[in-house]
Amino acid sequence: MTKADTSEQKIVRVRDVMKPDFDMVDGMMTVREALDTMKHVETKTLIVNKRHDDDEYGVVLLSDIAKSVIAKDRSAERVNVYEVMAKPVISINPEMDIRYCARLFENFGLSRAPVIEHGKVIGIISFTDMVINGLLNQD
Repeated sequence: MTKADTSEQKIVRVRDVMKPDFDMVDGMMTVREALDTMKHVETKTLIVNKRHDDDEYGVVLLSDIAKSVIAKDRSAERVNVYEVMAKPVISINPEMDIRYCARLFENFGLSRAPVIEHGKVIGIISFTDMVINGLLNQD
């Protein structure tokens, strides 16, 4: 690929391929309560809201619940979200090129992450979103 080829390549931004719908939960909820409020199962992610302005967002993946609750034979009614969440999380800038986002995911072993703009979560990005919405839908 020549330099001219790369300059003509269209940049696909995270904002263009992320899922704008996500579920925000409170860390004090039980896992059962959080799952019961989940409306966007396709994201496979629960964003744990900040408790105050100086706090950070947390994340719980459905796979975390499987590993920390189901596999350990714990009751979803007795485990709080804060016990299984990851916090702080690596967040993604919506203007990032998906090529760099994919590299970041690979470097840090991520499968999905919140997209944060001006300190607020505006969506979720995953490898799947980058491939399906980024590569397959390119002209």
